[in-house]
Amino acid sequence: MNPTVKQVIRTIGLLAIAWLAAACASMMATAGSGLAENLNTAILNQDDPALVRDGAPAYLLMLDSFVDGAPENVAALNAAAQLYSAYGVVFVDDPVRSRKLTARGRDYGQRALCAADGRACGIWDLNYEDFMEQLKILDQRDLEALYTFGLSWIAYIQAHSDDWSALARLPEAQATLKRIQEIDSSYEEANIEHYLAVLDTIRPPALGGDFEAGLKHYERALSLSGGYDLSIMVDFARYYARTLYDRELHDQLLNEVLAADPVQPGYTLFNTLAQADAKALLASADDYF
Repeated sequence: MNPTVKQVIRTIGLLAIAWLAAACASMMATAGSGLAENLNTAILNQDDPALVRDGAPAYLLMLDSFVDGAPENVAALNAAAQLYSAYGVVFVDDPVRSRKLTARGRDYGQRALCAADGRACGIWDLNYEDFMEQLKILDQRDLEALYTFGLSWIAYIQAHSDDWSALARLPEAQATLKRIQEIDSSYEEANIEHYLAVLDTIRPPALGGDFEAGLKHYERALSLSGGYDLSIMVDFARYYARTLYDRELHDQLLNEVLAADPVQPGYTLFNTLAQADAKALLASADDYF
């Protein structure tokens, strides 16, 4: 797989952490609304990514137990798919283990979509044309499972980067996110705009990148996030500015990231990781440009 494709899927894995944290917390709601809310807040506002990495395996086992107890429960399947996929992409360096974890995440994502809507069962095995036709019949009730399905599929592709048949399915995963926008443009809108921005700009224009569309997605993602999500600016610099060799925009975006306060409700984990990436990108800028 092209290194930029690996980077974009890692980015999507990082973005998925916020969503999976909320979903994981929702699975614990029966223990008290305060516990669920506090778990979500603790993860998103954590400024030590290593602590999240070290603590996540306990929740993987917990979610496995939820699924075993309720194998058709969409919420349990969604949460398991999200956590396995994000953990396997973001925090696991061993490629064999990453493939195993993301394969489990993809399986949970497929099961979640099938449990949410029987019409979607097996959609992942269809060719592109049939996949696109089947995707059109999915509707509002399928949104959460469809979102999980798309992200877990992308994570699987990243971990199986040596399998070209897996990489060839990335357009279907991208189409899944666009279908969500068609169904409900307000659903996870900032995150989806961010994902689509990156997917549009991971390739140079000569190789199929759509930088005009990508720029609009970045600008909309920044607006929707209120500027609090620093990872959007990092990816704007990494994929858009670097690919177009726009050093001025590149450095401007990254310096804004480093100057910002990373501690923001709901974004601290993202922002801590984003600032580390910004430092690395600036340090390598002279060699790149």
